[in-house]
Amino acid sequence: MATTYNFKEEMNKPERLAPGHRMCAGCGGTIAVRAVLRALHEGDKAVIGNATGCLEVSSFMYPYTAWQDSYIHNAFENAGATLSGVETAYHVLKKKGKLDDTYKFITFGGDGGTYDIGLQSLSGAMERGHDLVYVCYDNGAYMNTGIQRSSATPKFADTTTTPVGTQSNGKLQGRKDLAAIIAAHNVAYVGQSTFLGNFKDLHTKAETAIYTTGPAFLNIMAPCPRGWGYEASDIMDICKMAVETCYWPLFEVIEGKWILNYEPKKKLPIEDFLRSQSRFKHLFKPENAELIEQFQEEVNRRWETLQYNCSRN
Repeated sequence: MATTYNFKEEMNKPERLAPGHRMCAGCGGTIAVRAVLRALHEGDKAVIGNATGCLEVSSFMYPYTAWQDSYIHNAFENAGATLSGVETAYHVLKKKGKLDDTYKFITFGGDGGTYDIGLQSLSGAMERGHDLVYVCYDNGAYMNTGIQRSSATPKFADTTTTPVGTQSNGKLQGRKDLAAIIAAHNVAYVGQSTFLGNFKDLHTKAETAIYTTGPAFLNIMAPCPRGWGYEASDIMDICKMAVETCYWPLFEVIEGKWILNYEPKKKLPIEDFLRSQSRFKHLFKPENAELIEQFQEEVNRRWETLQYNCSRN
């Protein structure tokens, strides 16, 4: 379980994702991976699964890889199933006395390979109770293949398949609440986080997920500079605004118990999150003020539902 967090010590750990990969500057995906892998304890080994996506095509190009741990590239739809099989085989070999080392099993997938294409195998892995962690780096669209909308794409976002124009204001549907869906599987641990301050929230949740026995799921908001339209240096500010506006709340579900990790002293309006991203620039036209109101109403409703879930404990 989680131990005392020391920022300097954690940042001085050897990197398990080597530099020199091909991910974009300002990408949240690799920040998420490095933060999660730092939560592994010294001496512990890991088997990494990776659904097809930005992270896979940019960190693994045979015969070259940026991964220091054992690594398996999976198709979009089967990352959860693959690591389920590997985890099962590991326990069989341990039982037979053929393995002494301690291994942890961690799968990474973008929202396209998690919310959509890989949902079936993810759900199966969670339901069967495999001792693994599935990490979704949620960048809100199919960024690897051209910024197409996914079910994680927020309402009114401009994507290549929901283009803004005279006949469209972007995506018409709200985003899927995948963390709540996985929590409904009654798994050991669910955590939602992003990049804030000294990364304590993300580190603590990653460590808890990795060292909790049973299935665990981490949903990490990982902004994409190309798909969202922001300057690479602004990523931390965007993540902060996502939390302070309650667009991306920080919470955990531990053995069915909902826990709110952070509540803003003063909840900021959703405009403060939307304004920094070009995918929402059309919302700030005078004639689209009603659309921002609709977005705010959805954020408020989800925030109230989360507060209610946490108050029942």
